[in-house]
Amino acid sequence: MRVIAGKYRSRPLGSLRGLDLRPTADRLRETLFNVLTAGNPLALEGTVWLDLYAGTGAVGIEALSRGADKVYFVESSPRVVELIRKNLSLLDITTGFEILKQDVCHALAKFEKNSMDFAFLDPPYRMRNEYQRTLESLGGSRWLKENGLVIAEHDKKFDPGQSFGPLQRVRQLKQGDAALSFYRYE
Repeated sequence: MRVIAGKYRSRPLGSLRGLDLRPTADRLRETLFNVLTAGNPLALEGTVWLDLYAGTGAVGIEALSRGADKVYFVESSPRVVELIRKNLSLLDITTGFEILKQDVCHALAKFEKNSMDFAFLDPPYRMRNEYQRTLESLGGSRWLKENGLVIAEHDKKFDPGQSFGPLQRVRQLKQGDAALSFYRYE
């Protein structure tokens, strides 16, 4: 596993064996960021991200590598939080992030309305109820800035849902065994 592009391009990232940890595959992460930048490599400059169920931190680190101003890594497992810290340290990233060691829905209560450009969520695939719980929480608030996106990575055979209040799915991409659902406030 590695950083795909940007400042930390091609630098390796660590993972942990034996945990319910399934890092976003390099190829899927590359597809995600190609969609978000759509030919404009500066599209992520100055953005603010939520990396929910952050795992290795690969998605948030990729955002930082591509110019995001701030990433909030949210992860409840102490071992996984240490892995995120280690991956940030390996890349000498010392600013532009905050790690919140807590449940996602509790962490979301911390944020102000209209404060995020992107929220990425990737709970363990077997925890299907976490998709609904988190997307309902995101749909019931207004954390995203205008034109902000919520992106959910999930098993391609599982549909996390079309709408959560004003949060509506606007696109879905499938790749291999995984899929990305993109949501926007309508």
